[in-house]
Amino acid sequence: MALVGYARVSTGEQTPEGQVAELRAAGCDPVHCETGSGGDRTRPVLGRLLRELGPGDVLCVVRLDRLARSLSHLLQVLERLEAQGAHFRSLHDPIDTASPQGKFTLQVLGAAAEFERALIRERTRAGLAAARAEGRTGGNPALKAGDPAMRRRLKAARDAAWLDSLTESAGEWVPVVRRTRPHLPWETVVRMVNAQLPEGRAPWSQPRLRRAVGRFVREGMLPESVLAPAPRPPGDDRLLAVVAALAGADPDLSLRAIAARLEALRERTPRGGARWSVSSVRMLVERARARGML
Repeated sequence: MALVGYARVSTGEQTPEGQVAELRAAGCDPVHCETGSGGDRTRPVLGRLLRELGPGDVLCVVRLDRLARSLSHLLQVLERLEAQGAHFRSLHDPIDTASPQGKFTLQVLGAAAEFERALIRERTRAGLAAARAEGRTGGNPALKAGDPAMRRRLKAARDAAWLDSLTESAGEWVPVVRRTRPHLPWETVVRMVNAQLPEGRAPWSQPRLRRAVGRFVREGMLPESVLAPAPRPPGDDRLLAVVAALAGADPDLSLRAIAARLEALRERTPRGGARWSVSSVRMLVERARARGML
């Protein structure tokens, strides 16, 4: 069993040193630190930590709000830990899922969350019924009347919300696009993006990724060259480009790790096999370096 600590601060101006000291005093080793909003469910450090925890390991935080800001997110994390055979402990809260009392507390939290959702649904239905009885219906009156100005404002608001969502996920796809486009076709780029997504994240489709890239190009956040058609490489040059992109993205990536990435991308070996050997990867890396691709 390993006690693994997780400390989080919301901004770079804050310091996690106090949390780290408490977690180490409780026996946690190692302690992982992250800067990010508690409402963000896609924190990379937390996501990697949850994937690495094994049976018997205990994830420790100083307080519950360091892990999650909402009850639904907290329960989602705890259910995932339970499925992996791991446990959770909060130093300042009465939750330790390795003990019977902690499991009971978790069950109470789950029941409270379900009760809260039921109350919200009931209040919503009652409010809609009362509005209909008074002859009122939901929606924006100007939009229902077809007001052009309102439609333009709504379209602008939706576009701004979409750009915000793309900006939040930019770390997942922009670096891959910068490295690979237009040298590689969109089909390969999409597979490379999806291969490194956090577990549970919806995969990108080719049209969706191209729309996102086009939006960033219009905003000046990506060069127009990324939208240029990919050349048709002769022979196995496409495979060389894929290997060069993987090796160039992380110089510390081992040959075995590159082989695992190629298998995740479902790239066939030069002989058509599905399993990549270190020697095959080394050969392609050396050829890519000889051609100036690395």
